[in-house]
Amino acid sequence: MSRRNADAGSGSGTSSAAVFGEVLKHFREAALLTQEGLAQEIPCDRSHVARVESGTRVPQDTFAKKCDEVLGTGGVLARLWGRIDWYPQVEHPDWFRRRAEMDAVAVGLSEYQERLIPGLLQTEDYARALFSRVASGEEVEERVRARLSRQQRFLAEDGPFYFVVLDESCLRNVVGSPQVMRMQCAHLLSVGRRPNIRVQVAPASVSELLRPNVSMSLIELPDGRRWVYSESLDRGHFNDDPATFAQHSHAYAVLRADALSARESVAVISDAMEGYGQHEQARTQHSDLDQEQLQRRKRRQLHRSRPRIPHRRPRP
Repeated sequence: MSRRNADAGSGSGTSSAAVFGEVLKHFREAALLTQEGLAQEIPCDRSHVARVESGTRVPQDTFAKKCDEVLGTGGVLARLWGRIDWYPQVEHPDWFRRRAEMDAVAVGLSEYQERLIPGLLQTEDYARALFSRVASGEEVEERVRARLSRQQRFLAEDGPFYFVVLDESCLRNVVGSPQVMRMQCAHLLSVGRRPNIRVQVAPASVSELLRPNVSMSLIELPDGRRWVYSESLDRGHFNDDPATFAQHSHAYAVLRADALSARESVAVISDAMEGYGQHEQARTQHSDLDQEQLQRRKRRQLHRSRPRIPHRRPRP
């Protein structure tokens, strides 16, 4: 995979992402809001606002629109967001390039996924944690950028229809940390409210569900061709045989009908998100307790190490 310049061309000075961040910062400060204050209004984490302002994180269009609303910019940020090429010169692995090209023009996409959140729905932190298992340094960042670049078309207001059935293992398999998983669940709830996206969960407790043997995608292209796509360890597999597509499409339709509805799935995703939040809170409290106990031990050691000054007793 070749490296790409994070800026919009070598020697260009400031990237488009950084320009967006500077404009956001200008309007935020003009509104007398801190990063924390803006984050509470969105709502999102303060770190997300900080990274957008520094030009190191790509915001969604909904983030730009909400900032316009909160800061009273008259739609400046949303218009600027729409004019920026957020992912210039992105490179995908050779074996995946064909699939990425299909995503760029697909008129419909249906997926079943097990164990891992599908790439089109991953948060930046989730993708980074995932790629960090097999790569390091700039290669991780390049893979993250490439993955996020595929999402923009589906997250746009007029994006193609995208239906996904998640095996419950996707929600329970921890990638990164409980905090990463909590934000990933929140992202699923957010994108699931878009008119072109439906997220359903196939619960682990329902053993009679007829699930595919592997994660798979059903891709419909504007020329009328339809493809079945699946992956092995480092290779994509494509099949455009009409009979094969019809067979998998029928099985997928049955799975969607028998899985939890999109509304019912919200409860399962929310429950997983709450669980990760409680885990994070418990870990924070445990860390605070450890720090308190460490300070107590230090105070006791300090007390014991003090020189002892003998006190003279008055003679009778």
